[in-house]
Amino acid sequence: MDALYFTSGQVLLIDKPLEWTSFQVVNKLRWAIRKNFNIKKIKVGHAGTLDPLATGLLVICTGKMTKQINTFQGQEKEYTGTIVLGSTTPSYDLETEINATFPTEHITEERIKATTSTFIGNIEQYPPVFSAVKKDGKRLYQFARAGQDVEIKPRQVTISEFEITKIEGKNVDFRVVCSKGTYIRSLAHDFGKALDSGAHLSALRRTRIGDFKVEDAISPEEFVESLG
Repeated sequence: MDALYFTSGQVLLIDKPLEWTSFQVVNKLRWAIRKNFNIKKIKVGHAGTLDPLATGLLVICTGKMTKQINTFQGQEKEYTGTIVLGSTTPSYDLETEINATFPTEHITEERIKATTSTFIGNIEQYPPVFSAVKKDGKRLYQFARAGQDVEIKPRQVTISEFEITKIEGKNVDFRVVCSKGTYIRSLAHDFGKALDSGAHLSALRRTRIGDFKVEDAISPEEFVESLG
């Protein structure tokens, strides 16, 4: 392994740790490659952002492989996670505090499982206001943190699989296979509405992008150690 190995182009599979931003992972890998091989400049980028509170697969491209980022971004993705029923947050996850609570006594296990089918196929979805989607040149989260209202347009996404894997009280574990641009936080929020209640996302892990799987990924620290 040498400088040319990375500049000619590599695809690195990284398991993003909790609370890291995708940008921090890219920066750590770029810094490690530059320092280890005494390179002044190298292109490093990721094929699809993960929120800080999500873990799992980041596809990192180096050198000439950065030209393939858009291709990888467009591929099907798989996630696992946990939805909490009966309460909502402004960010649709644990980044913000609970702002409303709802009854859950009417929600049966059968209804939870049956409701997943209403989300299969092409659906319209509103991105969370706490997201990096751009509106008038600004990120939506910039409007949200400033307390400004902003009109958000829905986007069409595709959910090909939505499976409930475990139900424990108000915690519902799931697995989802979806298209590029799908917000699992929005799916959790809409799922709560469909159950005549409320819901938010408490955990999220990306397990696959196209043919790339998280079980083949390593941590950022393991990558740095592998450079020797």
